Amino acid sequence: MELSEFEQRFEQLETKLAYQEATIEALNQEVIKQQIETDRLKEHLKLITERLKTHQTSIIAPLSEETPPPHY
Repeated sequence: MELSEFEQRFEQLETKLAYQEATIEALNQEVIKQQIETDRLKEHLKLITERLKTHQTSIIAPLSEETPPPHY
């Protein structure tokens, strides 16, 4: 191979590397955004769960409030 062929191949490799670096950076930024969104959703779910726990009433009455069953 001639020197110019090596130079062309080297230039192609540099170009591919530059595109790969740009792609990796774009993917990294997307992962960061998704992690922030995931953290936000986890916190929101936690707040909703706590709110439900404090406001949820049981459909089953305590044993002391239950009327005895009718006897046949």
